Amino acid sequence: MFLSTMRALLFLILAPACFGQAHIFDQIDTNRDGKVTPAELPEQARPFMALVDANGDGNLSKQEFERIAAVVRQLQGPAAGVETDERNIDYVGDGHERQRLDLYFPEKRPAEPLPVVVYIHGGAWTMGNKREGQRYAEAITGTGEFAVASINYRLVQDALWPAQIHDCKAAIRFLRANAEKYGIDPDRIAVMGSSAGGHLAALLGTSNGEKDLEGELGEFVETSSKVQAVVNFFGPTDFETFYGEGADIVEMSRKNGAIKLLGMEEDEIRKNARLASPVHWVGREDAPFLTAHGTSDRLVPFSQAEQLDAALDKAEVESHLIAMKGAGHGFQSAELNRRIKTFLDLHLRDVPGEISNEPIRVR
Repeated sequence: MFLSTMRALLFLILAPACFGQAHIFDQIDTNRDGKVTPAELPEQARPFMALVDANGDGNLSKQEFERIAAVVRQLQGPAAGVETDERNIDYVGDGHERQRLDLYFPEKRPAEPLPVVVYIHGGAWTMGNKREGQRYAEAITGTGEFAVASINYRLVQDALWPAQIHDCKAAIRFLRANAEKYGIDPDRIAVMGSSAGGHLAALLGTSNGEKDLEGELGEFVETSSKVQAVVNFFGPTDFETFYGEGADIVEMSRKNGAIKLLGMEEDEIRKNARLASPVHWVGREDAPFLTAHGTSDRLVPFSQAEQLDAALDKAEVESHLIAMKGAGHGFQSAELNRRIKTFLDLHLRDVPGEISNEPIRVR
């Protein structure tokens, strides 16, 4: 009964995830006051509110919400329709506990190598886990046409920048070097990420071969970390302009705990603000991009997506910017899912298709 109650309350998390779905609490907390009231809950979940409201204040805090979600995911186990062949693979070799990835495959696995979509979790570079990728794995592998790798990377409290992008590139190199072992196609690798994960995915797409960002982790340092496609959900793209025109990047970074990524010393912040920005590295040989970003995003300004799109266009790199009208930092849309599937089919499976860049209204 307890488990079924929690499932009812969190059905949006436990149901098959949409490609563009992220940060469910923030979606439900429509007035952005840091708590979910019964009126904000899906109608099916309202009768169970009292059973999961731990402190009895009539609302669900983000901590209460996430605690319930974690318990349910643990009890529920692997997502339905997904075969998890490999968990906690050390992609560095005797690496940090955060340098692990999980591989997911379709239930009916084809004989030929599968293209792979690498999912990079969000969490302001200070939190999050590769388990977030399980929801995306269910949706993507459910087509029967892709494998999914969901990766962890060292957080800011574990190691300073550029450790985060070094880890992501090491994971790509590992997957490419071990493609035959795992039954994946080394020449068809896409990356997908939300928020901080979107930032890292975008940087993978624009910084191929850049020595400062490549790192020397693992035994496959000579293997390419190039990716063939990027799906970026509302990731920061230019830290030098993140706070707006005229804002002091040093002052703002010190005030904003979410940007601990750049460091604390002035020289360090100014240097990393440039090096960590995907826009800075854009070039003609970059991977094609699809970026989906909410026009009402209060955490990562929509202008960040516009800047990246403009830079890619200038470099004559394929770029699709889909404005999610009225959406904040997270959204879901069946239409967006269709466009992402077309994008992945085109660049990982050579299946022709037209990708609309028209805005999508999110209700």
